[in-house]
Amino acid sequence: MSKISEMTREKWIMSTFPEWGTWLVEDIESAVVPEGNVSMWWLGCTGIWFKTPDNTNITIDLWCGNGKRTHGDGKMKVGHQMANMCGARAMQPNLRNVPFVIDPFAFKHVDAVLATHYHQDHMSAEWAAHVLHSGMTTTDGDGNEIPVPFIGPQKSVDTWVNWGVPRERCTVVKPGDVIKIKKDIEIVCLDSFDRTCIVTTDSTGPDREELTGKCPTDMDEKAVNYLIKTPGGNIYHSGDSHFSIYFAKHGKDHDIDVAFGSFGENPIGMQDKMTSIDILRMAENLQCKVVIPIHWDVWTNFQADQEEIKLLYDFKKDRNEYKFHPFFWQVGGKYTYPQDKDKIYYHHRRGFEDCFEAPQNIPFRSCL
Repeated sequence: MSKISEMTREKWIMSTFPEWGTWLVEDIESAVVPEGNVSMWWLGCTGIWFKTPDNTNITIDLWCGNGKRTHGDGKMKVGHQMANMCGARAMQPNLRNVPFVIDPFAFKHVDAVLATHYHQDHMSAEWAAHVLHSGMTTTDGDGNEIPVPFIGPQKSVDTWVNWGVPRERCTVVKPGDVIKIKKDIEIVCLDSFDRTCIVTTDSTGPDREELTGKCPTDMDEKAVNYLIKTPGGNIYHSGDSHFSIYFAKHGKDHDIDVAFGSFGENPIGMQDKMTSIDILRMAENLQCKVVIPIHWDVWTNFQADQEEIKLLYDFKKDRNEYKFHPFFWQVGGKYTYPQDKDKIYYHHRRGFEDCFEAPQNIPFRSCL
């Protein structure tokens, strides 16, 4: 049979998706982290993979989903958090804007699965299923073998349990809690400032909870920020936090080396991501050394240009005497701290390092 006659939609999907196959999975699993460092890979949205020199691996907000895939009836669910926030009813045109850089079912090992909150682009049923069905285990601080834990605020745990994760595998955290992962990662749970969570109701239908005039629900049950203490430094993951002056309190209470902040271009009538100046203010308040904008990559209707941050940083850094600098990452990229602490821009490996090490096959050198 010819290639054309054998071609089907299913064969196309299986041969094309996920777009990066297991390339990045292989990179992460084979990576050897230098002593005194921590390596991180950006998986898209706010998903980060962390790896230490002792081969401790954790994920935060790993997500394997997408956004809109059809125009449908053109309507937004009346109880969606964005509809609650601004009263919009037209469908939000949030299409996924970046490729899948991982195959979640290809990983062989992880020591903990964490979520900052329970919005759909920060948790993954696919990842949870693979961690459970593959029988992955880790060790506690005493070296005893234990099942891989799922760690998050109450609403995230409720989501995992509803998906089928055994409740005994889950750990509910709130600000002030400290979690130890193996021997070389300590996670301090801190306040979240994700005000979109405050307008998120359990139902997205017409029977949604009426929030008007009510005292806001407890943020601590819905979202947390994390400070990940590693052999390479302290990494602050702000989840989907908006800007808050309380970042300054976190900066005074903790030594922070690298901070991740959710950056985006908010549409008219919407406040869901930090702006360029918010990212700089967050970094200044946290007193971090490096700030890395994330989340700007994934949604077509919130996509922002990191160069705006660079422009404002250069404009303000001398007058405000900034003690930090930004790092502009790409999805699928690796960042090792403090080894890469002075870098400003990320570029994927360009290859051809072995040029002219094997004989060429050209008519004559002047072709070049």
